[in-house]
Amino acid sequence: MVNTKLERLNLLDRFLFDEAMEDRETYQAVLSILLENEVEILGRPETEKELRVSPELRQVRLDVIAMDVDKRLYHTEMQKSDTRNLIRRSRYCQAQLDVSLLEPGSMDFNLLNESCFILIAPFDIFGRGLYRYTFEGVCRECPDLKIGDGAVRIFINTNGTNREAFSQEFLDFMEYISKTTDEMAERSESKLIKRIHKKIRQIRKSEKAGVKYMLRWEELAYSRADGAQDKLILLVCKKLRKNKTPEEIAEELEEEMEVIAPICDMLEEFAPEYDSDKVYEKLSADWEQKY
Repeated sequence: MVNTKLERLNLLDRFLFDEAMEDRETYQAVLSILLENEVEILGRPETEKELRVSPELRQVRLDVIAMDVDKRLYHTEMQKSDTRNLIRRSRYCQAQLDVSLLEPGSMDFNLLNESCFILIAPFDIFGRGLYRYTFEGVCRECPDLKIGDGAVRIFINTNGTNREAFSQEFLDFMEYISKTTDEMAERSESKLIKRIHKKIRQIRKSEKAGVKYMLRWEELAYSRADGAQDKLILLVCKKLRKNKTPEEIAEELEEEMEVIAPICDMLEEFAPEYDSDKVYEKLSADWEQKY
């Protein structure tokens, strides 16, 4: 059952993305495709890193961070839903990362590493139809003058329309992100995509990854308070009665597949009535045994 759930996930789903990006060669391949330039990473990328400058300030969780051979930092986020605050969120994340780069008492701000923030999403934040939007500080009065502070923010829209501006490898990867299947990987001639998919297949077959995925979902579900989980299960039941797929349900409810897929799997034994009261009673009993 666990592997079946993992099979449903695409790179758009944060769990699969984070698991895959922990591998140095996989993250290198992703960056090289997105930037259309060969990137060589130092060491193992950090995933799900939490940053908090002060206990009084809001913390942020960063999907993937790594440094290349030129000491440039890459921070990559996978964002499945449009929360309508992603532009300013990117600003906050980059600021938090910058603050963590200098040692206490450091006097030379030129020691700040160059940084590249990349957000990948299946929607167009800016509405211009581009696959990639790259932002660097530019002078309003002198458009040819860049501030040159070493900070770059890039927003990837997997559903762009300016195909003529990109390589076939880039275009194949845009489709692969949303349809992370054997067929998609085999159809592409990209060696980098095939390398990425090799790692995806390893994760999907891994018992360790399967258990981690299940535990992650249980933690997410158990942390929902005041009947929120009960409400979610009821909504999923209603969607299944209408023959909706897990992917359609996740999109319509604006939830991650790593939350929706296990619910759908557990509901299979209750088909076709999908009695939400019986389902929640079973889940509650399981949680009491575990916690």
